[in-house]
Amino acid sequence: MQRIPNREKPDRNELSELRLHALFVQGLAGDPGAYRNFLQLTATYLRAFLRRRLSRWPDEVEDLVQESLLAIHNQRATYDVDAPLTAWVYAIAKYKLIDWLRRHARRETLNDPLDDENELFTTADGDAHEAQRDLGKLLALLPEQQRAAIVHTKLDGWSVRETAAALNISEASVKVAVHRGLKALAIKLQDES
Repeated sequence: MQRIPNREKPDRNELSELRLHALFVQGLAGDPGAYRNFLQLTATYLRAFLRRRLSRWPDEVEDLVQESLLAIHNQRATYDVDAPLTAWVYAIAKYKLIDWLRRHARRETLNDPLDDENELFTTADGDAHEAQRDLGKLLALLPEQQRAAIVHTKLDGWSVRETAAALNISEASVKVAVHRGLKALAIKLQDES
C-alpha cells in the first residue's frame, strides 16, 4: 500500500492519489461499486486534463476520455499496486493523446508540454470546484424538498426508496419532487441563455 510522506496534512494530489488507489485496488479485488467509482472519478480528472490540451477540438475530449478509460480497463492487470496509480493513469492518457495528435493535429499544436502529471489533478479539481459551486447556486433556487430529492437521488446515488425514507415522504412524492425540480432548473437555465 502506498504511503504519503510524513507531513502533518497531505495535499490534495496525495488525497486524490490515495482515494483513486484504494478504489482501484478494491475494484481489482472484485468490488464492482468501487471499480465503477474509480472509473467515474478518473473520467473527471481525464476530462479536465484533456480539455485543456484539446481546446481547439473540444468535441474530441469525450472520445479520448473513453479511449483512455478503456485502455486503463484493458491494462488493469499490468498495474503494480505498489506504484503510484496516477502516474500510470497519466501515462496511458498521455499516450492516447499523443496518438490522437499524431493522427489528427498539425505539428504546431504539439508545442504544449505534456509532461506535468500533477496537472491531471489541479485542472480537474478547479473545474469540479467551479461546477459544484454553480450547481449549489442553482439548487439553492429550489424549494427544500425538491432540492433534497435531487441531491439524494441524482448526486448522492440514493434509491427513491432510501430518499423517501430519509425525507419522510412517499416514493411517489420523491419522483414528483425530482421531476418538478429538474424541470424548474431546466427552465431557469434556458432563461439565462
